Amino acid sequence: MSDQITRKELKHDTVPFSLEHSFDFFSANRSQLTKYGGAIVVVILIVGLGLYYRNYQIAARQQALGDAIALQNATVGAPPPNGGTSFPTEAAKKDAIIKAYTKLMTEHGGSTEGYIAEYTLGSIDAENGKLTEARKKFQDVSDHANAEYASMARLALAQIDFAEDKTEDAKKILKGLADNPTAMVSKNQANFLLARGIAAKEPAEARKILVALADTKSEISQVAVTALGELPQQ
Repeated sequence: MSDQITRKELKHDTVPFSLEHSFDFFSANRSQLTKYGGAIVVVILIVGLGLYYRNYQIAARQQALGDAIALQNATVGAPPPNGGTSFPTEAAKKDAIIKAYTKLMTEHGGSTEGYIAEYTLGSIDAENGKLTEARKKFQDVSDHANAEYASMARLALAQIDFAEDKTEDAKKILKGLADNPTAMVSKNQANFLLARGIAAKEPAEARKILVALADTKSEISQVAVTALGELPQQ
């Protein structure tokens, strides 16, 4: 905890430190600055204040995201012995989580934290069977977030496509993810979901994919072996 506080304090102190040295520069070079007029001073100050505001916004977004994640980890029932947030019922906890992520998405839309919130809310919608609402959120993240979170949203969209019997659309998404893997969604993960999604209608093709995954000796090879055992017998 102390390390985290130190890093946060250092981050907040960066811009004031820069501004202090800017003012020292102004004092040492007053005659030269006067030659060019006060406009340059105004510009530098605006840039400095802009950096300060940007850093403040980033810290606020990160704090809001951390608070929302903490709510997901909160207990239901009696408060934990070491303190922390708790809720009387699971419904109360879910309401608080949705409220926190909705606020984050609304107030910080367009930022990485905002897209994480939107993705999380889409996942909650999907869990509650609200696939239309979930699709809208995942599509927005897919279209506008950075490559990592966009890939997660596309993976979720493929699962919705399978659920809605839009197999060809799901296959197109997953093949694209397999061809362009990210740190969040690997080639093996995309292919595994593809195999599971087509298993009922295309068991032979699914088996081919799962056999290849089982031979990769990767983190997903064992679950591929298990999935192979669940395929219809040829």
